Amino acid sequence: AKKAKEEIFAEFVANEEGEEPTAASLEAMWEDVMAEVVRGLLLTEGRRVDGRTAIEIRPIESRVSVLPCTHGSALFTRGETQSLATVTLGIKSDEQTVEGLYERRGEKFFLHYNFPGFCVGEAKFPRGASRREIGHGALAQRALEPVIPHDEGFPYTIRVVSEIMESNGSSSMASVCGGTLAMMDAGVPLSHPVAGIAMGLIKEGDRVVVLSDILGDEDHYGDMDFKVTGTQNGITALQMDIKCVGLSTEVLKSALNQAREGRIHILQEMLKTIQRPRDEISPLAPRIHTIQIPVDGIGKLIGPGGKTIRAIQEETGAKIDIEEDGTVMVASVDGGQLQKALAIIEAMFKEPEIGAEYEGVVRTIRDFGAFVEIAPGIDGLVHVSELAHGFVKTVTDVIKVGDKCKVKIIDIDPQGRIRLSRKALIPNEEESPASAE
Repeated sequence: AKKAKEEIFAEFVANEEGEEPTAASLEAMWEDVMAEVVRGLLLTEGRRVDGRTAIEIRPIESRVSVLPCTHGSALFTRGETQSLATVTLGIKSDEQTVEGLYERRGEKFFLHYNFPGFCVGEAKFPRGASRREIGHGALAQRALEPVIPHDEGFPYTIRVVSEIMESNGSSSMASVCGGTLAMMDAGVPLSHPVAGIAMGLIKEGDRVVVLSDILGDEDHYGDMDFKVTGTQNGITALQMDIKCVGLSTEVLKSALNQAREGRIHILQEMLKTIQRPRDEISPLAPRIHTIQIPVDGIGKLIGPGGKTIRAIQEETGAKIDIEEDGTVMVASVDGGQLQKALAIIEAMFKEPEIGAEYEGVVRTIRDFGAFVEIAPGIDGLVHVSELAHGFVKTVTDVIKVGDKCKVKIIDIDPQGRIRLSRKALIPNEEESPASAE
């Protein structure tokens, strides 16, 4: 069709005297001819421009784990429409902030849709997201939201990005399919997989043909673009663009039933690639552990001006988020860092007991001993007599400010002051530091 159009335009476009049709008039005539051909083939022969029947779906191919350094990825191809979907898992502070007219909230699941010019063979300057891209992304996000797990079982922020690599037909529905596969690849425990399909309609008087998986031309020259997404059990989102005067209930029922058959077919093809979410999330994704602290202890964990929580994060490399109800989420890609941060937080809110052992940091040196911080905001005195076995002449002969040392609680007085011992956790030495000199 493209070649025929170029030949016709080259032969009949207006000359300088304007005796032939203008390019604009030829374009209008071409549109009329194309509409007549596309619609006539369907209404008279039941044949579509690519040779399919009305209910036939284009060939589907999908792959997962196509990108090595993402938390989850998938490539979904349906005919000449292709979506490359990626998933990133984050923590609470990675939520998308939405500022409404009366409220400000965070969204733990969001989907971004990109439609670069090359996917339809165009060369255009890359700019910010268009209204079309925002709308298509919103539809795909709305389609997937009902199957996203709740915070209690999966405390991750989930970001899906759909990059359209090729487009002839509904790329938003390809984004739904690709997003589902990518999240399953990332180990997101979706309640059900979701697929989407775009339906079309050709209507001339009493003659009506409902089309499954429409092409771009069928969308352009047809009378309806009806997008349906859902699981095998039901619909999660709908969107309809209609150009004719109206549709009867019977036609809508027929379109929905036909869409369900097409959606189930697409789901079956998707599940051939990956049947269920992976048991474990990607090793590249952060591990999140949740603990509960008293609400009145939130200020203690944060510290003056955020000093305490920043110190814990800098020391361990873990990220910490605190909820208003005292829920603390600690996240790190490194399991050792995660456990270290958890141990520090738990120590802060654990009542000190005689006999408990800690690895503390020397904060202050006095003539009579050293004060060791065993948890943020909690310290105790190691008397000079408890520093080492034998005689200790000067405290700094054994430890200095900033040193880490293992200590044991040996006493807690009625005022809550803690006495620590270092020598209780080291082998008995015959020589004291002073005599060794």
